[in-house]
Amino acid sequence: MKTFSSALFLATCVGPAASFAPLVGNAPVAGSRPAFSSTSLFERKPFITGNWKLNPTTRDECSDLAAAIAKSVDASKDVDVALFVPSVFIKATQDAVGDKLSVGAETVCAQLKGAFTGEVSAPQLKSVGVEWALAGHSERRTVFHEVDSYIQSQVRRLMDENMSVVICIGETLSEYEKGLASAVCSTQLRKGLSGLTAEEMGRVVVAYEPVWAIGTGKVATPETAQSVHESVRSILSDMYGESVAAETRILYGGSVTPESVDELMDQPDIDGVLVGGASLDAEKFGRIINFQPMKVAA
Repeated sequence: MKTFSSALFLATCVGPAASFAPLVGNAPVAGSRPAFSSTSLFERKPFITGNWKLNPTTRDECSDLAAAIAKSVDASKDVDVALFVPSVFIKATQDAVGDKLSVGAETVCAQLKGAFTGEVSAPQLKSVGVEWALAGHSERRTVFHEVDSYIQSQVRRLMDENMSVVICIGETLSEYEKGLASAVCSTQLRKGLSGLTAEEMGRVVVAYEPVWAIGTGKVATPETAQSVHESVRSILSDMYGESVAAETRILYGGSVTPESVDELMDQPDIDGVLVGGASLDAEKFGRIINFQPMKVAA
C-alpha cells in the first residue's frame, strides 16, 4: 500500500481560476499554482480496474474470461480490483468471480425510471448487487455526446443511491499539444463533481484518461501522467481541502499494458489504472493486477 498525505498547502492558493494556468509541456508552470506534496499520514490502496466496453461477444466467453482473471487476484495483496462490464454480463461476471473482485457497470442512466428506452438506472444496478459505475468515460463523451452537466447528474444519482463512481476526465490530442491538459481536467472535474460534499468524496475515484492514448497504443510517459495527476490532486484540494485530496484515489487510463504498469504505479500520485484492451486478456490483466513496484515509497 502506498502511503501519502498532504503537506501544508500554500496559504497563497488563488482559487478556481488557478486551475486554468498555462502549462509548459503539460507540466504546471512554476508559480502558476501551489505544488501539492505529501508525507505518510494518509494511505491510498491501489485500485486496478478493467473496462470491457462492448466485449466479449457471448456469456460463455464472459464467464471464462472473468473466472481466469479472478484466479490472478491474490487475496493477501492489499489491492482492490474491479471489472466494469456490459450490463447483460453483470450476473455472469459476478457468478464467475465470487468475492475475489468487484463488478461494476460501464455507465448509468441519470434518471430513476420512465420512458428511457435502453437505459439502466442506479437503483436497478444496486438491486443486482452492483456498487460501482463509470461516469464520463471519453467514449461516452465523444460517441454518445454526454456533456459535463449530464455526467454530474449521473454522479449525483449514484451518490443518492449510496453507490460509488469512477469519474473519468481527460484531454484530446489537440488540447494536450496546446498544453491544456490541466485546464481541461479542471473543468471536467469541477463540473462533474459539482454539489458533492467532502463526505461523499469517500465514494469517488477519479480516472485520468488522456483521450489520445486510449486504444491507440500510445501511453503518456509516467512523468507526464504524474504531472497531470499531481495537478488533479491540487484541484481536489482547492475544491475539498487537503485531507480529501490526499485520500482520493486517482487512476491512470490509456493503453496500459503489462510492460508499462510497473513504472506508472511507481508514481506518487498514480493510485491505480483503468485498463481497456489488456483487461480482455486474462494473462495480461493478471500481470497488471500483480504489478511489481520498482521502488519502495519513502
